[in-house]
Amino acid sequence: MVKNNDCINEREDYIICNKNGKDITVRDLQLEVLTVMDEIHRVCVKNKIRYGLIAGSALGIVNYKGFIPWDDDIDMCVLREDWEKFIDALDKDLGDDFYYQCFEKDKKYNTIMGPTMKVRKKNTYIEEVNFLLKNRCKSGDGIFVDVIIYDNVCENKFIDEVCRTVIKLVMLPIVILDNLHINPVHLKKFVVWFSNKYSRKNEKSKLMSQPISVPWEKFMHEPVFLKKDILPFKLYDFEGRKFYSYNNIEKILKEWYGNNCLKKWDGKKWIETLPKEKRKPKHTFDLNLEGDKKA
Repeated sequence: MVKNNDCINEREDYIICNKNGKDITVRDLQLEVLTVMDEIHRVCVKNKIRYGLIAGSALGIVNYKGFIPWDDDIDMCVLREDWEKFIDALDKDLGDDFYYQCFEKDKKYNTIMGPTMKVRKKNTYIEEVNFLLKNRCKSGDGIFVDVIIYDNVCENKFIDEVCRTVIKLVMLPIVILDNLHINPVHLKKFVVWFSNKYSRKNEKSKLMSQPISVPWEKFMHEPVFLKKDILPFKLYDFEGRKFYSYNNIEKILKEWYGNNCLKKWDGKKWIETLPKEKRKPKHTFDLNLEGDKKA
């Protein structure tokens, strides 16, 4: 179990870019992204929507009780069965300083090779490291929290991989057409329809994961977990507030990242296990926290 004061306290600064002679660090970005997550948490609690921090954000909970120092985003999930309710809640209650992008609201949004939704902050700008699919939404490129659906997953691994392969095959024409500035809306609709159908067909499964519309995980190594380890979500300390994450958080992180992903005790303090050369921000190419255009 995660205990009080049971975390890594040492942090280093990681520079993203330099603007007008001033370094913008990962920590600067994290503090702004945190305001987006605060707002999402408020909306979800008000509307009784289940969500959880996932992936590196969940790892940050266990190791740092907050952000991993070089992590330049927040990843969270919403259950498939709560998805429409979540969109309705954002339409009704999301604060004026924020906006969101998803395929349900903008058919230019890319439903593949990215999260199911991005909740963004106005009057900021971020350019992601993304060589295949750009953000085509006209509403902006504000800093964001990635939101992804968590879906039912078939317990037959072979069937699951076949369905994921279908999506990977559709990915190629989507990427080609998008880079030709042609919106492959019918292919995107197929991805959404196929993912929804797959989830409904497996609603009695004991397993849960990212939707099959997420094609970037390694073949036969998708992060698939027992529902009882995911649900019910629990509250954990994160940067001085509390956010939800996995029910059995350490077990899931070990299954996803391996047994050595968690902090270790060196006899005096908790230390990071990831080699130093791998500790670097990987999502952000350029950043402006004082305006919605590239500075």
